[in-house]
Amino acid sequence: MKIVVGLGNFGKQYENTNHNAGFMVVDRVLDHFNISKSKDMCDGKVYEGNINGEKVYFVKPTTFMNNSGICVMSVLSKLGAKLEDLLVVVDDIDIDGGTVRLKPKGSAGTHNGLRSIVSLVGENFARLKVGVGKPKEHQQLYDFVLAKMGTGEEQKIALEKATQAVIEYVQGESLEKIMQHYNG
Repeated sequence: MKIVVGLGNFGKQYENTNHNAGFMVVDRVLDHFNISKSKDMCDGKVYEGNINGEKVYFVKPTTFMNNSGICVMSVLSKLGAKLEDLLVVVDDIDIDGGTVRLKPKGSAGTHNGLRSIVSLVGENFARLKVGVGKPKEHQQLYDFVLAKMGTGEEQKIALEKATQAVIEYVQGESLEKIMQHYNG
C-alpha cells in the first residue's frame, strides 16, 4: 500500500496558489491514472487506485494547511498504514522555483502543514518538496504562499518534475532511485 498526500487548502480563493502545489501535483497524477472518484473520509478527499497490483491512496486534506496532520493521522489509522507507506507532497519556499527535492524523512522546517503532520505522526515519512521560490522583498510570507503561482517556465517545470516523481513512486520505483534522479 502507498499513500500520497498533497497539501493545500480547499476553496476557490486558494486554487493555483503557491501553497497548493501539493494539491496540483496530486490532481495531475490522478489525471494521469484516470482516477476521479473520491470519498470524503478522515477529514479529506481520498482517491483510491490499483497501480501495478498495489493499492494506492491519494489524499487531499480538507482541514486547511495548518491542520493537515489531523487528516494524515486519521488516514494512516483507518487504513492500518505505516509511516513508510506515506509520501507527502508540499510546497517549499527554501527551494528555488523549478526544483524538487525528495527526502526520505526529516524535520518540518518552516512549513506549517508539515509541522502539523510531524507533531501528530512523527518525522519518519517521505516528503516531496516543490520549490516555489522566496517571497519578494517586503512581501509577507503569508501573502506569498497564498499568491497565485506564477505561470512561468520554472513553475511548470517544478510541477512537471514533481508529478513525474510521484508517478514513478506509485509505479514501484524506489525512493533512492527517484532521489538520485530528481535531487541531482
